[in-house]
Amino acid sequence: MSTRWLDDAEMTAWVRLAAVLELLPGVLDSQLRRDAELTHYEYYVMAMLSEAPKRTLRMTALAQRTNATLPRLSHVVKRLEDRGIVERFPCPEDARATNARLTAEGWKKIRATAPGHVATVRRHVIDVLTPEQISQLADITGAILESVDPEGNLSEVYRR
Repeated sequence: MSTRWLDDAEMTAWVRLAAVLELLPGVLDSQLRRDAELTHYEYYVMAMLSEAPKRTLRMTALAQRTNATLPRLSHVVKRLEDRGIVERFPCPEDARATNARLTAEGWKKIRATAPGHVATVRRHVIDVLTPEQISQLADITGAILESVDPEGNLSEVYRR
């Protein structure tokens, strides 16, 4: 089987995507650290909880939605617990499971943090694109997600 090398157009698209994947997380993380003393991943955990019924998810479901291992998620949730943003408690339906819930302080924090985060997303992603490009971006990222997330663990999170 011979290698199908990238042609010039494919190489340009790939290198630009790789650059975005390298640079954008740092841009998002820097804003959140500066303005809210949160990492982007901590904010993402809080966002997933904020959108869940009663702002509560089982740790396993939260790990799935944030693409984390349980040990990584537990470490992050512990840091958020120490700050009074999240609390863990036994799952009433299954005593073997643990739930995570965004506290009132956490809800207040995410509501205060979201405008700056959205402004950063707008500044660096949304506002630099035309409406047609935004639609194309949704289609393109959807196609890539189907390839890298065949079970739909993350792609289902924002299927609105």
